[in-house]
Amino acid sequence: MNTEYRRKIMKEKIFLLYANGSSENHGCEAIRRSLIDILSLDKENAVITTTSISTEQKYKLTDLVENFEFEYDRKLGSVFIFLNKVTNKLIGKKFILGKYKFGEFIEYITKTKIAISSGGDNYCYGYNDWLVKQNQIALDKGCKLVLYGCSMDKRSLGIEEVVKDLKQFSLIIVRESLSYDNLVTAGIVKNIKLYPDPAFALNFNNLKISSEFSNNNTIGINISPMIINNEQKKGICLLNYKTLIKHIIVKTKMQIALIPHVVWNTNDDRKPLRELYNEFKDTGRVVFIEDHNCMELKGYISRCRMFVGARTHATIAAYSTCVPTLVVGYSVKAKGIAKDIFGTYENYVIPVQAFTNEDNLTKSFQWIFDHENEIRTHLQEFMPSYIEKAWQAGEEVKKLIES
Repeated sequence: MNTEYRRKIMKEKIFLLYANGSSENHGCEAIRRSLIDILSLDKENAVITTTSISTEQKYKLTDLVENFEFEYDRKLGSVFIFLNKVTNKLIGKKFILGKYKFGEFIEYITKTKIAISSGGDNYCYGYNDWLVKQNQIALDKGCKLVLYGCSMDKRSLGIEEVVKDLKQFSLIIVRESLSYDNLVTAGIVKNIKLYPDPAFALNFNNLKISSEFSNNNTIGINISPMIINNEQKKGICLLNYKTLIKHIIVKTKMQIALIPHVVWNTNDDRKPLRELYNEFKDTGRVVFIEDHNCMELKGYISRCRMFVGARTHATIAAYSTCVPTLVVGYSVKAKGIAKDIFGTYENYVIPVQAFTNEDNLTKSFQWIFDHENEIRTHLQEFMPSYIEKAWQAGEEVKKLIES
């Protein structure tokens, strides 16, 4: 790191990282941990908003940087919640909004110079008034705005307020080329850069593995309530996963590791994974990985022979450790990341919406299995420079300090 950069960030709190979920979503945790390393952040120069201080203490993020809890008070009855879902789906806006407590956010933003919006998915699913409000507060306090590691859905970019909001950023770092192209098509061409998701640079820790986890001969499997919610035929998602597990057990000698990556109460991977585990535990071929921090989960994933994953950052953990991976996707980010790594997302991503028969997932996995060595060799050759680019993205942010 250059001396001038270190001198400036040590002099005062330069950075505020905001608009990212709690670390019970280990993708959010992976982004934060990676940015802490990429930008050389610590308690002297950075503060991070969180939805839960206790959660960040649990995963020890509070040991690395200062955290403060951004409170959001939503007191809505079931009728209003239903109306929110309907109007958000139809027009990209919610009928009625909860109340936000911006006081502490304003206090902290006043002390910082660069506000980094680090929730990669925040512009994927329509208009978020709370996000626009925070951005405006930061601008009003004289901050430079950075949108870091984002994906951009065409539907969101069709909303006038979203485009207007995005044009206020001093820097937008996009994590995959499909979203970059969407931005350009929407007329947002100033101050945008294309770099890999910061989590490609995440370190990992290898914990002790159980006897059921055969090192380099285990298929890692991740499923999420998100993809189940996006299925077109009720029950088809879990049925596809069950069919795949049966196939692996019957046709191969490989073990299976069920690996959660989000454990929010309202969106917990462990629930569908536990159902899969209970059905196949008596085979002796399946192990259930409990909750860990993102570096420890990446350690488990890195020792898999292949990986089938729904959560974006679980698949990033696999890609970045050169594990051949099939992504069960539902949005632009999955396709965009695969395209940038392989030149195409065909065969590497299967949309959950494409599940029409119980063996769709198994057929897609078979393609990965048949091309396993080819894929692994490509990842081993491609990943070092790609990960280095994730580190280089930090230089774009540092330029804002010096300008």
